[in-house]
Parts: sequence; structure tokens; C-alpha cells
Amino acid sequence: MTSTGQSVLRTGFFHLFSAERMSLMLKRLLVSGYKPHELGIFNDKHPGIAVIRRAITGRIRALLEDEGLEWVIISGQPGVETWAAEAAFELRKEYSGLKVAVITPFLEQEKNWDDSKKMAYESILEQADFTTVLMNRPYEGPWQFSERDKFLLRNSDGLLLVYDEENEGSPKWLRRLALPAAEQGHYELLTISAEDLNFAAEEMRMEEEDW
Repeated sequence: MTSTGQSVLRTGFFHLFSAERMSLMLKRLLVSGYKPHELGIFNDKHPGIAVIRRAITGRIRALLEDEGLEWVIISGQPGVETWAAEAAFELRKEYSGLKVAVITPFLEQEKNWDDSKKMAYESILEQADFTTVLMNRPYEGPWQFSERDKFLLRNSDGLLLVYDEENEGSPKWLRRLALPAAEQGHYELLTISAEDLNFAAEEMRMEEEDW
């Protein structure tokens, strides 16, 4: 844990999840979903990126207005998490109270990524309001991702997951961890489905026609 992370821990950004907390106020939103290759996206110009960003923006905006959302949290993975951070940075221009946290599982998680993913990652870290590393060592094994997910779920009030039941992919693991608390009413589990993405794409098409 970095010194910055320890400082924020002491000031109460993170708190252990309480099963007694039945009345949810969604102040800290974890956002995750598919990696680019799982969606057939292999370059930054793919039109699907704008659609996903549009859908995420709409959900975050609604939570800002209805719930008083304060934090968007990601682990910095390529794909949905990157696009969610970019959406949050844009919304921050309108909602000055919105902050973005990047909580990475281990050192140099971007080590084997291609240059475009590394550049996007570095840009996000530069713009984030809070960054920290959970394990102050490099990658050792898949268990580090599991520990990351458990920590992020404990220290957030809800999860927004881009997820399709017919094409579960990697998001299924985070969903399975969040589901028990959500079913008990202790945690908010929100999804952006394929249908939601189709709706966002149709909205964008109609707006282009109006122009």
C-alpha cells in the first residue's frame, strides 16, 4: 500500500462492509466489465467504445443526480474500466464533486500491455483523484485478482457491471462475488446489458440523423 493509500484509509475513504447497513446510499460505485478482446474490440477507433461509454455515462449521471454519487472506482484494467474512467472524467466537468479512484492489485499491472493500452492507463492515473496499489509487489498469481475483487467489493456501495448473461466472460467472477450481498439487500448490483447497449446505440444514431 502506498503512503497515499494509507493516508486515505485513515481518513475513511475505505470502511469494512457492514451487514447491518440495510439502507443503501450509493456513494462509492465500482465499475467493471469486459476486456476489449472479449467484445471483439482491437483498436481505439472501434464504434462500440463510444456506445459503451454512452451507456456508462447515463448510468453514472443518474446516480449523481439521484444518489449523490461521490466516487467512481476502477482497478485500471483495459476495456470497460478504462472507458468508465474516461466517462467519469467528462462528467466531472459538470459535477465537480465526482472523484475517480484507481485501485490496482499489484505493481506494474500494465507491464505486458501494448503501447496504446499503456498510454490510456497512464492518462487515467494522471487524471485520477486517488490511486493506490493493494499489494506492493509484482504479479505472482491469479489469487491477486481474487483478493482485489474482494477488497473492492468490501469498500464500495455498489457495482455497475457491463455484463451479458449469454456471454458471461470475465465479468462473471466479480458478479458472483457481489451477488450474495446484493440478494440480501446489503449491496447494489447494477448491470448494463446487451439490450442497454443497443438502446444507447439507437439513441446515438437518432441524434446523428437530427444533425
